[in-house]
Amino acid sequence: MRTCEEPRPPNGQSPIALAAGQSEYGFAEKVVEGMFIVVNSITIKIHSKAFHASFELWQLQGYSVNPNWQQSDLRLTRITDPQRGEVLTFKELTWQTLRIEADATDNGDQDPVTTPLRLITNQGRIQISLKRRTKDCNVVASKLMFLLDDLLWVLTDSQLKAMMKYAESLSEAMEKSAQQRKSLAPESVQVSEPRFSCEPARKPKRKGQINPSASSIGQYFDKHDMKESSYHLLISRLDLHICDDSHTRESGTQKHGMLGGAIQLTFRRMAFDYYPFHRAGDACKHWVRYSEAMETRGQWAKKLVGEFQSKIEKH
Repeated sequence: MRTCEEPRPPNGQSPIALAAGQSEYGFAEKVVEGMFIVVNSITIKIHSKAFHASFELWQLQGYSVNPNWQQSDLRLTRITDPQRGEVLTFKELTWQTLRIEADATDNGDQDPVTTPLRLITNQGRIQISLKRRTKDCNVVASKLMFLLDDLLWVLTDSQLKAMMKYAESLSEAMEKSAQQRKSLAPESVQVSEPRFSCEPARKPKRKGQINPSASSIGQYFDKHDMKESSYHLLISRLDLHICDDSHTRESGTQKHGMLGGAIQLTFRRMAFDYYPFHRAGDACKHWVRYSEAMETRGQWAKKLVGEFQSKIEKH
């Protein structure tokens, strides 16, 4: 993989559907989704202007799960609502070992960094939820959860500085990509929001007839629906050791017995939640870790948005 100077255009229709000669969610998609994938080892190499990195995975498994993240009948791994025209699918990826390594490139614009950055983790998994339109298989919203158990990471100060430089080198490309996603987000929001707001208006269209099956499917769909795209990282326990290795770089100037300092940080149940398409003033009750404290923040955000809109209307 190589970082792009300019973000690529978004993907069109599903290649699986196009290869099968269909334009909507159908048999071909269900067959591919039902596959159980096992890979003994996989290596992903990433090249950038400032650094190159590699991800190595051992004993990778990918399979479909039900909304409770359990392996079951494949018919229970998807939820289709014909009235919405949308389908929910759930996937899980697991592995035994993950090794991450990054090092500076020789022709990078930044200062050369001789200490590579390494991280080795034990078992972990990724839970993926997708919401797609059945008419063209385009993804409307997604939810990605990266779950890790106990993690021990030893960093020197030079490695910590290198990590900051690597993140800085990617910030420009990530910002351009984020601008592209946000520019395309209103289309998916306009498609999904009216379906929720028009839910009560469906009853008159049925001319007095009540379909219990459709009602139960809609309720089950709402229970596991993703209102907006989000990304999550959860680490059960993280032991972070940061050590000063300046004495190793000052040969001949360091006196015998003088060593650098160190700091140890321990985090339990550390979580990061990112909602890239959330608009200011919108409700947060569907967030993973919603609390009443966010309600106060929501009122404050609505007030600021209202003041901003009133100023814009005056001008």
